[in-house]
Amino acid sequence: MEPTPAELRRQLPSSTAVLTTAIILAVIGWAGLILLFILTVPTLGPRWLLYFFATLAFSGMALPLIHYLHKRFPSQPAATSVVMMREALLVGAFADTLLWLQLGKVLNFALGILIAVCLAAIELLLRVREKSQWTPPPAENE
Repeated sequence: MEPTPAELRRQLPSSTAVLTTAIILAVIGWAGLILLFILTVPTLGPRWLLYFFATLAFSGMALPLIHYLHKRFPSQPAATSVVMMREALLVGAFADTLLWLQLGKVLNFALGILIAVCLAAIELLLRVREKSQWTPPPAENE
């Protein structure tokens, strides 16, 4: 028997936990970026810190939106906190890639769309793999 969308929504992590994680990630990321811009010169070490803090900042900003989308459009199997963090980190990786290409002055609109489509395809294939390996829990009356 297929679970209802309401049952799938109940399997998601709580909104409080997601918001707390998102705020922690975003605050560390944006505070780190601000301090990085104010206190350092653009050498190799601070450039790697730029990518690290950008990943934290954009992942933290994307996490509540991802949680809302999973709550609004539940899927089978239900998204876990690991899946949601992976998707938020993909947003951070996308932002890092765009930042890296922009610093090299090779970013254009078509390349940004191509990278977004490739990352979405990777996530889609990971979700298909998870769905193929998922087994439903045994029914209570069996």
